[in-house]
Amino acid sequence: MRYLKIVPGTSVDGPGLRTSVYFAGCSHHCHGCHNEHSWDFMGGEQIAPEALLQKLLENEEPVTLSGGDPLQQPHDELLALLKGLKAHNVNVWCFTGYTFEQLLTNRQHKELLGYIDVLVDSPFVLAQRDTTLRFRGSTNQRILDVKASLAVSHPVLTPYQESPIL
Repeated sequence: MRYLKIVPGTSVDGPGLRTSVYFAGCSHHCHGCHNEHSWDFMGGEQIAPEALLQKLLENEEPVTLSGGDPLQQPHDELLALLKGLKAHNVNVWCFTGYTFEQLLTNRQHKELLGYIDVLVDSPFVLAQRDTTLRFRGSTNQRILDVKASLAVSHPVLTPYQESPIL
């Protein structure tokens, strides 16, 4: 796995204080992306899933996976990290440029969803940018309850979807 930085105690990538991991690598290349530096798959530092898990558990906070696109990390390594987080009952949010519907069509991505609590999906669209939105940058992006969404095989929004920045 490759990551750019780990930010403990942040409140911008989900509710409350969380630890965010910004992964390296993204093929979506959204126009207007505020993390263009994260697109390089060889950027940042390499880390084993077990080592990253230990760093995240030290902070004793919920975790947000961002990037880049976390779902473009090596599957087995990301799966090991997610399983480790859930074994410690850590709440996990994940930001991705894929839509939930796209993720359901890929067996490996669908498997990863089983270990994610909340998914902020869809690419950033500059023409739909809205700075009043909470935890997302454009109106097409959705904040999904993954467990509920998987149960009915379609997106189920969380209450955060309608909650503006105050």
